[in-house]
Amino acid sequence: MKRPGTHQVALALICLVGVFVALQNTKGLDGTEFSGGWLTGPLLSMADIGMVLFLLALVVTFLFPRVAAAIGLASSLLCLPLYLYLTAPVPFNQIFGFGHEFKVHPSAGYHWNKWAIAGVLTLAVTTYICLRGFAAASREQTPERR
Repeated sequence: MKRPGTHQVALALICLVGVFVALQNTKGLDGTEFSGGWLTGPLLSMADIGMVLFLLALVVTFLFPRVAAAIGLASSLLCLPLYLYLTAPVPFNQIFGFGHEFKVHPSAGYHWNKWAIAGVLTLAVTTYICLRGFAAASREQTPERR
């Protein structure tokens, strides 16, 4: 059996971190009004699916690195909206809420939720590692011309 490369180890670690951060961000939201809202419900469902995809990417990383990178990108895209909503609910609602008004208007601006910010940073690193893996795999597959 081949030893895993540094890219595979990095992808596995960042997927593990992605699962942990997603768990921290969704902790306590299931079964509340947040999970049943017409805007927030799908955000929570997307984050849950993204968390499962992070686990799948973690498992697949050592067998099929390119497939794992694609799954990692998909899971990043699914988790991002929840993290953005937790960081900036009013601007997020203005963009994606389609005229919905809050019953109790939250404080304007940004909420520097440490786990949501950590989630955005984790997703940025995940995206970088996945794209770098695609580039490395394509370089390995194309023959060099001299």
